[in-house]
Amino acid sequence: MGCGKSTVGALLARQLGWRFEDLDTRIEQHAGISVQEIFERSGEPAFRQMENEQMDATVGRAIAARDPLVLALGGGTYAQPGRAERLRAAAIPVIWLDSPVEVLLARCATMSNRPLFRDEVSFRNLLAARLPFYAQADYRVDGNDDPSRVVERILALPLFDRFTRSASEPPTRMLQR
Repeated sequence: MGCGKSTVGALLARQLGWRFEDLDTRIEQHAGISVQEIFERSGEPAFRQMENEQMDATVGRAIAARDPLVLALGGGTYAQPGRAERLRAAAIPVIWLDSPVEVLLARCATMSNRPLFRDEVSFRNLLAARLPFYAQADYRVDGNDDPSRVVERILALPLFDRFTRSASEPPTRMLQR
């Protein structure tokens, strides 16, 4: 939450000439209401169910169509049961945009559409609970910089060397945290 997934993801997709999707936006389009409203009306379990369905549908379409995609996951997506395994089974690399907690707090404090951001203590506890899941990502990239610099770091990953030199279609990309 607050690491810049949507901003960095859109910029990365633009530079690669790939499609970009934000999972929270997909959920909102499907539900017809905001993520905040889903949490308020139905609670987190209902949101997580929609999140799982929309992630599976988005990934499934991209794989079936061989459509290169940068997908920004929600901050809690990768910490949900079965999500990391689902992505690994589909050979989809996950990139963790890591930023210091103080930076994340500063960014989130100014946003009103974060249903799980209540205060500093609860945010720190939520982040601490999610960190072991984030650490399972295939790649960790320092996200504490201008988005264009973060994209440069992502494009410098060996992952992109392997696929840009290959004639095969690149896989779907995921951004996490």
